[in-house]
Amino acid sequence: MQIGKNDKLVMIGDSITDCERARPVGEGLWGAMGKGYVSIVDGLLNAAYPERSIRVINMGCSGNTVKDLKNRWQTDVLDLKPDCLSIMIGTNDVWRQFDLPLQTEIHVKLEEYEQTLEELVVRTKPLLKGLVLMTPFYIEPNPSDQMRAAMDQYGEVVKRIAAKHGALFVDTQASFNRLLEHMYPASIAWDRVHPNITGHTLLARAFLNAVGFDYNTGLA
Repeated sequence: MQIGKNDKLVMIGDSITDCERARPVGEGLWGAMGKGYVSIVDGLLNAAYPERSIRVINMGCSGNTVKDLKNRWQTDVLDLKPDCLSIMIGTNDVWRQFDLPLQTEIHVKLEEYEQTLEELVVRTKPLLKGLVLMTPFYIEPNPSDQMRAAMDQYGEVVKRIAAKHGALFVDTQASFNRLLEHMYPASIAWDRVHPNITGHTLLARAFLNAVGFDYNTGLA
C-alpha cells in the first residue's frame, strides 16, 4: 500500500470532495471529513492500517473549477506540506458550460483546463511521495449525451497528464459505467453529478485500489 507511515494525504476537489467537510479543517471529530468518499477513505485507511497513523485532510470546496484550485493552491495544498495528494476536479469546468451557457466568463474550456491542471502537477509533484489524479465524471450511460461526451474529453486530459508525469490514475467514469449497467442514474445521483453513498463508496474503492489498499489487512 503506497501511503506510508505518518504520511499526510490531502484530497482536493469540488463539492463531490467537499461534501460538507468541517471548516476550518477539523480532524478527529465525527463528520470532520465530510459525508463523502474522503470520509470513507479515511475510515478504511485507519481501520486497516492503524500502525501507519495516516492523516487525511479534506480540502474540497463546493463549486470549484481548476481555476479556483489554482487560486488557493498555496494555502490549501503547498502550505499543508502533504506527502500524498489526490486531485479530482473538472465537473464544474464542464457543467457551467451547460447549466450557465451564457456566463462564458466562468467557463473553463478544455485547453485552459489541461494547461492549468498540468501547471499544478508540475509545481507540486516534486514535493510529493505520491500523486493520484482522478477523472471528473457524469453519471449518464449514454456516451453521446453532450455533457457526458464533454466530460469524457476532460477525463482524457487527466489520463494524459497522469501518464506524462507518472501519477497514479483513477478512471472514475469507467467505474460508474460499470455501476450503470445495473442501476438507473437517478438511483445514484439525482442530478447525475452528486452521488449518494453508493457512488461515494465507489469513488473511495477506486481511489484505494489505485494506491494498493489491501482489504484483507488487519482482519482476524
